[in-house]
Amino acid sequence: MTAGTLIILDHGVALLAVATWFAAAVTMALRRTGAAFVLLVAALLVTAGRVAAVVFLAGRGWWFVQEKVLLGVPLLVVASAAAALLAWPRLRAPSAGRGNRGVVAVFTAAYAAVAGFVLTFLVGYPLTLGGGLIAVALVAGAGLLTARVLARPEEEPPVPPVLAEVSRRRFLGVAGGVAGGVVVAGAAGTGAGLSAWPRAEAIDLGGGRAHTRRSAVPVTDLRGPSTPAPGGVRRAHTLVARKATVRLEAGPSVDAWTFGGTLPGPPITATQGDLIEVELVNHDIDEGVTLHWHGYDVPCANDGAAGVTQEVVARGGRFVYRFRADQAGTYWYHTHHASHLGVRRGLYGTLVVKPRHEARPAHLDLTLPVHTFDGAVVLSGGAEHLAPAGSPVRLRLINTDSDPHRFALAGAPFTVAAVDGRDLHRPGEVSEKTLRLAAGGRHDLVFVMPAAPVALSLDGRAALWVRPAAGATGAVTQDVSGWPELDLLSYGTATREPLRTAPAGRHFTLVLDRGLAMVDGAPAYAQTVNGRGHPSIPHQLVAEGDVVRFTVVNRSLETHPWHLHGHPVLILSVDGRPSTGSPLWVDTFDVRPGEVWEVAFRAANPGVWMNHCHNLPHAHQGMMLQLRYDGVTTPFDGTHTAGAGHGH
Repeated sequence: MTAGTLIILDHGVALLAVATWFAAAVTMALRRTGAAFVLLVAALLVTAGRVAAVVFLAGRGWWFVQEKVLLGVPLLVVASAAAALLAWPRLRAPSAGRGNRGVVAVFTAAYAAVAGFVLTFLVGYPLTLGGGLIAVALVAGAGLLTARVLARPEEEPPVPPVLAEVSRRRFLGVAGGVAGGVVVAGAAGTGAGLSAWPRAEAIDLGGGRAHTRRSAVPVTDLRGPSTPAPGGVRRAHTLVARKATVRLEAGPSVDAWTFGGTLPGPPITATQGDLIEVELVNHDIDEGVTLHWHGYDVPCANDGAAGVTQEVVARGGRFVYRFRADQAGTYWYHTHHASHLGVRRGLYGTLVVKPRHEARPAHLDLTLPVHTFDGAVVLSGGAEHLAPAGSPVRLRLINTDSDPHRFALAGAPFTVAAVDGRDLHRPGEVSEKTLRLAAGGRHDLVFVMPAAPVALSLDGRAALWVRPAAGATGAVTQDVSGWPELDLLSYGTATREPLRTAPAGRHFTLVLDRGLAMVDGAPAYAQTVNGRGHPSIPHQLVAEGDVVRFTVVNRSLETHPWHLHGHPVLILSVDGRPSTGSPLWVDTFDVRPGEVWEVAFRAANPGVWMNHCHNLPHAHQGMMLQLRYDGVTTPFDGTHTAGAGHGH
């Protein structure tokens, strides 16, 4: 059973505990003794089941159970035990009961069950002292309020006036003490929460030390070469960001934000060693634009993160990006300002850099970005193509959406030649496999054209056909729904990769979750990293040359495609299962619910880099932070804002 399944099971048992405890309390208050007895037994059994579920989930990692073990489960167990002790005698022998103490205790157990469930969804990881104190105060306060509402003095047997006065004063003393404790706990919790709130400039050293250079280097100085490599040429482009009405391929027209009036924007192609120079002009995008080169390790000044590496390009403004195309492979570009809106509405395009010398260039080389417009999934460059039998074909798949897509190739065996622009080591031929492509990710498929047609399916539907000749017929589609997913962890041939065993100078843990947090200065139900939202998440500090390791944990029920700018990362393991195939270097990796990923990279590209979820609405809701090199500064405000200026 996966950790994701155990998380869902634990949520289900927690909800069942809430329902059974409230049902027992209500039936007991209504004096339905028989039903209340049965429901009390059921609530106690479900509570035992909740404890078991947490124990099983704890085996997958402390991150998944911290708030449950430290507070949620102990609070529920203590309240349940008190409820059983106080309610059991009355239910077994109603005539022996006196007052409503048992009913109040059962209601309090129900409040404790609610508190444990709410803690997981509103506070998450890590549990703070403030959050814990507030939770305890609310449960105790709810119990006191219930006692007040259910108080029925007329049900008590008559007692002498003197004893009644003593009992009244004793009750008031105890109640006053408990109420005072509730107020103190709540106030202390609120104060602890506020005092623990991190500053926007908080730093996480990842277990390393800061070694600040004598003279700081601004990101604007990190520009890289300004000339092509020997044999390369200068490739100049102008991209004009403008609104336009565009007709989709085999679809309706849409009102879009575009580069150059097309969807996708103009393709940028180069040969390894060329100098790429792009002038961005903002014609009429009021929100502003930038250009980010997704997966391409440009010098930091060209990264396109508004407020961090440059100012946003406002309407009527322009900015020039210039970098040498030293990496061959399949990449893409998009705005990095208000990108949860801009990319969805069309501000993206493709970037392909081919090696200067190819052993066997493809006869048919297609770049195929997938994007969703108003609910319609479109594969640009799809439809039908021709390739002679026996010729090599290359399909460059690019996912420009915020959610994963699934591809399958029917009609020919194929190899996954590259992932995220990086070639795999001796990949083998496979067939009848599906490929899950993470948001922002790329896969290059290579196959030899057979004598019969070949079909590429997207999310279970044929989206592209390649035929050996015009009019060629044959079975071009198959039912791919039952095909298993290709496991890239074991795909390809292993080779020595020193980074796999190199000791990490910095180790950062990122626990991805949902909870209440401040995002850009406003409270929100945020997508969080270690319980915080942008910009309150501490910056990660590294030094040039460091070996850096990330442990990325997904506590939530959503998939988070994680993306670090400026660096590919080497996949070490997923849920403890090591990568045994070709070294797998990626720039975006899908962390599914309950998964734990271990990745590593060498800090070799100085700058201030965004590090975030590439589900762009998630980033907009707070799930992003910065990785900063020691001694590198930014002259901008340093805050990649999540409102109008929040990016991918």
